[in-house]
Amino acid sequence: MHIREQVQELMVEYRRPWKLGALSVGIGLLIVGSFYYEAPDWDIPISFIMALFAYFTAAWSMRVVLTRQWRRFPLMLFLTWFTVDGCYWLYWKFKNPVALELMREANFPASLSLYAMCGLVWYYRGTFKQLLGAVQALLGGFDNNRA
Repeated sequence: MHIREQVQELMVEYRRPWKLGALSVGIGLLIVGSFYYEAPDWDIPISFIMALFAYFTAAWSMRVVLTRQWRRFPLMLFLTWFTVDGCYWLYWKFKNPVALELMREANFPASLSLYAMCGLVWYYRGTFKQLLGAVQALLGGFDNNRA
C-alpha cells in the first residue's frame, strides 16, 4: 500500500463520528476534571494538547504493539513518550516550571494509563454500527461456549 493510500485510510478513521464523539467526551471530562481537582498542572490547554496528541497516536501505537510491527517500535515509543510526557513537559516548562517539578512524576503513570485506554477505544477500524456488530458477535461467541 502506498503512503498516500495509508494517509487516506487514516483520515477516514480520524473523521469517524463515533471516534470524534469519544474524543469530545474525553476532552469534556478532562476540562471538568481540571476544575474539580484543582491540580497545579491540570488546565484547559494541556487537556486539549494531550487529548489531541493521543487521538492521533494512541490507536496507531496500540496497533504497532498488538500486531508486533517491530520496525515501527522505536517510533511508537517516541510518540507514546511525547504524548504522555514530552508535550506535557514542554508546556509546563514554559508555563509554570514549579508545577512541572511538583507533578511530573505523578502525571506519567496516569497519562500512560489514559493513553492505553484511548488506544483501545480508538483501535477499531470501522463504523460504530460495525463495532457494535463485532462486539455482539464476540459476546455471542462467549454465550455459545457456556452451553
